[in-house]
Amino acid sequence: MAVRTSEATWQGTLKEGSGTMKLGSGLCEGPFTFASRFEEGKGTNPEELIGAAHAGCFSMYLSALLSEAGAPPRRVHTTASVHLEAGPTIRKIALNCEAEVPGLDEAKFQELAARAKQECPVSKALAAVEEIILTAKLVR
Repeated sequence: MAVRTSEATWQGTLKEGSGTMKLGSGLCEGPFTFASRFEEGKGTNPEELIGAAHAGCFSMYLSALLSEAGAPPRRVHTTASVHLEAGPTIRKIALNCEAEVPGLDEAKFQELAARAKQECPVSKALAAVEEIILTAKLVR
């Protein structure tokens, strides 16, 4: 299996410093600061990247489960809201998924969505997060 690498550089103190995060592929690079992480400043932050990874992993895993169940999806769209709280710590991630899956009943969809939440590799990596909430909606 593949090994993926990303990098970050931080210069200066926590509050006055700044940094850059870069994906190993080079497709995304962005600045981050104290303000972009803990306030509403310009730039990215680690939690935003965790959210993107979780949403992407969950969507792909659910698509695989749906396909294995004989109900290949037309579309799976997921957002992940990563809650950074005092500590600082991530205590909650809310996954909100909407999937278009022709011919699939609601009960089977909810079963597979719950399974994807438990089994996708990023969910497993984030097992220390106290609460991962899933809202899954089947659309026609």
